[in-house]
Amino acid sequence: MLKKRVITALWGIPLLVAAVWFDQPLPWFTILVAIWGLLAVFEFYKMGEKAKLAPLTYFGLLWTLLFIISPQLNNDYITPQILLASAVVLSLIWLLARQRREGAFIGWAWTIGGILYVGWLLSYFVGLRGLDDGRNWVFLALLVTFGSDTAAYFVGRALGRYKLAPRISPGKTWEGTIAGFLGAIIVALLFTLSTPLQLPIGCGQAILLGFLVSLFGQLGDLAESLLKRNTGVKDSGSLLTGHGGFLDRIDSIVFAGVVVYYYVVWAI
Repeated sequence: MLKKRVITALWGIPLLVAAVWFDQPLPWFTILVAIWGLLAVFEFYKMGEKAKLAPLTYFGLLWTLLFIISPQLNNDYITPQILLASAVVLSLIWLLARQRREGAFIGWAWTIGGILYVGWLLSYFVGLRGLDDGRNWVFLALLVTFGSDTAAYFVGRALGRYKLAPRISPGKTWEGTIAGFLGAIIVALLFTLSTPLQLPIGCGQAILLGFLVSLFGQLGDLAESLLKRNTGVKDSGSLLTGHGGFLDRIDSIVFAGVVVYYYVVWAI
């Protein structure tokens, strides 16, 4: 399994780095996030279908895409408020046209949940890329999350004894959680060094950011574990060999993007 994870990462990470770094003449990062988000929310709706929730899949895919690309469009007529209002109103109207009546509102709630969970949260990464030093802030959010996940994974496997949340994710341990915090902080501190990725933050801010990204990233991981447990699946999909599905790979990242975006807007 570890070998498969590494092989998938060897082609996936360079693609991601190139999309973040070279955002001209086309918005490659937005395009990548949009494609990934659509695949992830499709898996989300498939999980709902397996649990017999009957989501409005095609509606959810369209509004997820609109949420993700909305910061790139920078249009007064496509704002999060308008998108949210239209998603609620139009999806309720859509329900009236469906022949299936049983569980209609549960399916509707699952539809809106997918739009918000994947579309709205991923849109913060597109917004983050558009800020000053946006490229480097995106790299910080991604690499700090990867550092946290990697440290938690290896230390948890090697030294983990005390279960963190056995009823939600039996494999998570307190030892892995602490290692995740340390790994995230170490990676965040690298962004204070004089390199092309340097950001206007001191060591104290880097430590705080590393801690916050790791904290919310690990909570996001647990949230998706609870989601999978509720729908009775082990992985959201199987297209990413060794990593599960596309939704599995962004469970930590979607929370990290929100944390870093608001930290930059409010504190920098």
